Parts: sequence; C-alpha cells; structure tokens
Amino acid sequence: MNEALGFFLLSWLDPSLLLLTAAGTLAGIYVGAIPGLSVTMAAAILISFTFSWEVNDALALIAGVFTGGVYGGSRTAILLNIPGAPAAIATALDGYPLAKRGEAGTAIGLSTVMSVVGGFVGILALAVAAPVISDFALLFAPRDYLLLAVMGLLLVGSLSGESLAKGLYAGALGVALGMVGLDPMTAEGRFTLGTVQLMGGIPYVAAMIGLFGVAEALVQLHHRHAVPVKQKVARIVPPWKLVRKYLPLSLRSSVIGVVIGALPGTGGDIAALMAYDQAKRTVKNPSVPFGEGAYEGLVAPETANNAAVGGAYIPMLTLGIPGDAVTAVIIGALFIHGLKPGPMLMIETPHLFWFTVGNLTLANIFLLVFGLTGIRAFTKMVECPPSVLIPLILVLSVVGTYAIQNSVVDVYFMLGFGIFGYLLKMYGFQVGPVVLGMILGPMMDVSWRRAVISVGDDLGFFLEEMFTSPLSLVLIGGMSFLLLSQTPLAGWLRRRKDQPRT
Repeated sequence: MNEALGFFLLSWLDPSLLLLTAAGTLAGIYVGAIPGLSVTMAAAILISFTFSWEVNDALALIAGVFTGGVYGGSRTAILLNIPGAPAAIATALDGYPLAKRGEAGTAIGLSTVMSVVGGFVGILALAVAAPVISDFALLFAPRDYLLLAVMGLLLVGSLSGESLAKGLYAGALGVALGMVGLDPMTAEGRFTLGTVQLMGGIPYVAAMIGLFGVAEALVQLHHRHAVPVKQKVARIVPPWKLVRKYLPLSLRSSVIGVVIGALPGTGGDIAALMAYDQAKRTVKNPSVPFGEGAYEGLVAPETANNAAVGGAYIPMLTLGIPGDAVTAVIIGALFIHGLKPGPMLMIETPHLFWFTVGNLTLANIFLLVFGLTGIRAFTKMVECPPSVLIPLILVLSVVGTYAIQNSVVDVYFMLGFGIFGYLLKMYGFQVGPVVLGMILGPMMDVSWRRAVISVGDDLGFFLEEMFTSPLSLVLIGGMSFLLLSQTPLAGWLRRRKDQPRT
C-alpha cells in the first residue's frame, strides 16, 4: 500500500514531472480549442520528441495533453459554435446559445468544473474498477459493436431539433458519406467516382469544421448588422448553488463516460452524445428547452467526455487494447520504451499503473486551474463585431483544416461542406447528425463484416446469437426504447402524464 501511494505521488513530488504535467495540460487546452488540431495528432507528435526521454517524463506530458485536449474543444464550441474536437459536438448544441445570451463566462466556468468532476470519476473508476470494467469490455462481440453503433445513430433525435425525420435523413446522409473511400476489407473503391482524392475517404474532421465553422459564418452574414452581445464574465467560477444543482446529472453522465470510454474503439465523442441524449430524456424541467441554452445540455456531454479519459486507460493498461485513438498512440509510446501493455504490465510493472493514476489526478487539478483562466480573453471573441468575427472564423477554419494533413484538398472539402451545411441550416436541417453518421458509419460497416465473418455467413446462426446473448438483448432493448421514445405516441404519452389531474 505504501509503495502504491509512493508511485501515485511521484508526479506530485518530482518538480520536473510536475512541470511537464502542467505544461502538457495547458498546451492540451489550447490545442484542443483549435479546430483541426486533434489531441491524437498532438500525442503522436509528442512521441517523436519524447522517445529518448525517461518513460515517466513522456507519459506525464502525454497524460497532460490528453486531459487538457479533451476539455479544450468545448471553448470554441461554446464561443463560435465550432467544436474543437468531435467530443465537443454535443457541447455546441447548448453552449453556443448560452454565449449568444451573454453567458459565455458562466458556460465555460461550469463546463470546466463539470469536466473536472467527470475526470475524477473516470480516474476513480480506473483505480478501483479497472479489472471489472475491462472484463465487461471483453464481453462485447462484433455484433454488439454493431448494435452500439446503430444505437448511437438513433441518438439523432437529440440532435435533430424539431423534426426527427430531418434528423434521420441527415444521419443517413452522414453514414453514406462515411462509406466513401477504399473498402476496409477488400480495398476496392466505394463512391470514389474514379478520383484519387476520394480513395482515402472524406476526412470527417474537415467536414466537421466546414459544417459547423464555415456554415455558421455564412449564416452569420444574415445578421452582420446585429449588435454583439456583451458577455457576463464578472464571476468566472460558477456559484456553488449551480454546481450542486447539476452534480447528480454530472455523476450519471460520468458513469456513461467511463463505460463508453472503456469500450475499445469508442471514445469521448460517442460518450458525450449518449450523455446528452440521457440528459434530454431524464431531465424533466431543464433551465430552458434543450438546444436553446440549457445548462443541462452543457453539463452532461462535458462531464462524460472527460470521464471517458479514465475509462479509455482501463482496457489499455489491463488488456493492451486501446480505448480510443489517443490511447492507441500511448500504447505505441509504451512499446517504444520497452513496455508491453496488457495483463503482464500489471504484474511486471505495477508501479506504472499507480503512476498513471496519480499523473491523471494531477493533470485534472491543473485542468481546473488553467480552465478557469483566460476566459475573459476568450469571451472577447464573441463580443467582436460580425465584420471581424466572420473572417476570424473562416481563417481559423482554413488554418485548422490545413493543419490536419498539410493538404489543400482537405481545405476544399471543408469549404464544400461549409456551403452544404449552410444550405442544410437554411432548410431546417441540423448538421450534427451528419457528422455523427460519418463517425459511426465506418464502425457499423466493419462491425457488421466481422460479425458475419465470425458466423461463417450463416445469417440464421447470426440472428440466433444476437437474440440469445444477454448483452446483445440489452442493447436491442435499448435501441427499441430509443426508437419508440422518438415516436409521436411516446410524445403523446409524456404530455398526458404531465397534465395535471383533476
């Protein structure tokens, strides 16, 4: 026990590790806030710089960047309606309306505190329940990942505004766009139209920046003479009454984040969307309707995506399976330093586990400190007149997109999706389901292929397994509930239930 505590406090007591964790967290916040500069990219670049370092130094810096980067995407999502990362898509739905109401300071302060709460829950799960949750993640067969992806698509009801039908159309369109490129199994071109540029698929980050950033800039042209809303930043730290009010929702969302984060190949983006949907269904009296600046719609996704960080470390450290793209990069860093992630890691180098838990805890504390600073400077972006803000959004979008792969083609994709997103908005479609479909489409495709291959193309046996597996049945039940809850009958039943009895 004393040894474990010593390794837990190693980053806290070593000045160089303390400084590296702080620097990584601060850098992660600002990297995550720039559209196109992903946390995965930052972690991958860091490996090339840190491969000659001591393993503790490298892991301390990467853990800080990971923790800060997942949170950082919320800032531009709230202020400019441009999610800095896919995990912040759900945050933009209510964060941006809050900024338009002049409450950007409160929104960023509340998202910071709740992100830290989610981060601590994820770390606690990593420390206490790592073996249990990792065993649960192993139960997921390819068919279950398929069901999970379909379940994710059914969340379009939370992203589609007033019309479920338009949300479903947009989601299906996103799935079709996600299929563009080389087939992952046969390497044959799909929907490439004979062009080399489409063989690698449509980069969904470029599409996301276009659909949210450029489309928003074009929409703002209709309001170019509007007077900028003065932001209230007199009190950056949210009042304790507000934090206490939303703490139960935060804890529920944290559990979702940990479980989804522990599932290999998922990550904070799916966790955030599922937490947002859960909040929309369970909160009976939100501060304002969801999508119009509800604090509940800000708290749920921000808590879940940071809780998913601790969850993603669970399968990485205990099974050697990455929970998301960033932990896949961290596994590479461990191999470079001569370590073997997996069950033997806990036996051969148990100190590494407790060092990681302590390091993530320290990074989460720095997240609270750095997350509550610089908010006044950030909120000035929203107070800029449209003649300054619109070109700023376009410049950020172009620079962020080009930085992904140093490719002008990605910029063309971004601009094309920006115009397309503008047209969608003009006709009452939401762009969130399109991005969700692009993310989940490939996951559905690969999971379906693997599920069919695992049963030897025997469809009857496939269906038999699906309806006899307890886990599959639970997911099917969840899908059925999501589908039925979005029908007019469910809306009628809810209204009838809410009517006062005479």
